[in-house]
Amino acid sequence: MIASGIGFLVRSIGMKPTAYVETTVPSYLTAWPSRDLVRAGEQQVTRDWWERRSEYELRVSSLVLLECRAGDSDAATLRLAALEGIPVLAQTQEAEELAATLLLEVPLPARAAADALHIAVAAVHGVSFLVTWNCTHIANASLRPRIETLCRRSGYEPPVICTPRELLGEEDEPCATPTS
Repeated sequence: MIASGIGFLVRSIGMKPTAYVETTVPSYLTAWPSRDLVRAGEQQVTRDWWERRSEYELRVSSLVLLECRAGDSDAATLRLAALEGIPVLAQTQEAEELAATLLLEVPLPARAAADALHIAVAAVHGVSFLVTWNCTHIANASLRPRIETLCRRSGYEPPVICTPRELLGEEDEPCATPTS
C-alpha cells in the first residue's frame, strides 16, 4: 500500500517515480523458468512488472552491472541486455559512507556489504523505490525501520524498499524466498 501511495503522489504532480533495479530483478527476469513453484511465480511477477517498467524512471548502479556480469556468460549477457540504456547512478563517497553506517548499525553481516551499498546508492540519489527480491538483507520488514532511520539520520530520504509484486499492487503477499 505504501508503494502504491507514493507512486500515486509522484504521478499526481506530473513526474514518474524513480526505481532502482537491484540485481535480483534482472536475474529473475532472464533466468530459465524455475522448477520451484514459488520462485517460478516470482519470475512471472518480475516479467509482469517489467512490462510496466515504463511507469518508472529506472536506475541501476555500477554494482548492479558488476553483479550481472558474474556467473554463466550466456546468462550474464541476457541480464546486461535487459538493463541496456538504463542510467547508471554514481557510487559516491557519500553512498560508501552510508553503506558503512548501515553495515555497522542495522547491523548487517559483512557478507551483506553489497546489499548495504545498493540501499545507500538509492538513498543518496533520492530514488523513490528500490526494487528487489533480496528479502534477507534488503526487502526485510524487520530491518526496514532501522534502515530508514539510519538513512534519515544521515540526511537522506530512504527509498521505499519493495519487491516487484508490491509495485504491481499485490503487497499482501510476503517475499517468500530469501536471497543472500
